[in-house]
Amino acid sequence: MGPKASEVRTSAPRTPLTRERVLQAASDLADRDGLDALTMRALAESLGVEAMSIYYHLPNKNAILDGVVELTFTEIAEGVQGQGPADADAAGWAAAVRERILGARRVLLRHPWAPVVIDQRKSFSPAMVRHVDGIVGVMRGSGMSHDLIHHSLHAIGNRIYGYVQELSDDGQAPPPRQLEQMQSFAPHLAAMLADVAHVDPESTLGWCDDQTEFEFGLDLLLEGIERRRIAEAAARSAPAAR
Repeated sequence: MGPKASEVRTSAPRTPLTRERVLQAASDLADRDGLDALTMRALAESLGVEAMSIYYHLPNKNAILDGVVELTFTEIAEGVQGQGPADADAAGWAAAVRERILGARRVLLRHPWAPVVIDQRKSFSPAMVRHVDGIVGVMRGSGMSHDLIHHSLHAIGNRIYGYVQELSDDGQAPPPRQLEQMQSFAPHLAAMLADVAHVDPESTLGWCDDQTEFEFGLDLLLEGIERRRIAEAAARSAPAAR
């Protein structure tokens, strides 16, 4: 009689630990449990390894944070492929830039911890730089000068990555009691805050950074940049016309 099934020990081959596997696990952990839950111990447990095994591939938590930002922007790049021309002309540059930025936002909405890491680390990963480079290329293809593009990037700010830096840390709307207190010294602001509410958490990367506000601000900026582009083109052609 052969051994009982319970006595037969089988061992499935262990998946090798790699830098890519560690970073994907870190991103998945932050997606599921939030950025605060991303500790070396929790990451090691999710991978089924000892924490020291992770250090062989990534020396510390900062390296992991930089790595997950790179992973996020690699995902953004994959989403951008085939979603608009890489060299739009003057008539189509704004729509092409808009789609690239909204594509980045769609990825960040799947990874809502990413804006915090981007702000904290202040690092520029290769994939992050390529994302900006693609947008600069589209703007340059429309005939804009490097000077106008540079000013425009400053105006767009972190919207270029898919979120609004100055609003993403608001957390949540003021509670009713605080709004009542504000009415005595800031009645207009209190009335506005009481009237506006963002009720779609799926489109939000902060209390005021919801999809409607994000697209409203982005469209205003792109419309203003287009006016500057037209004025710049007219100024260049004016000497030839005389």
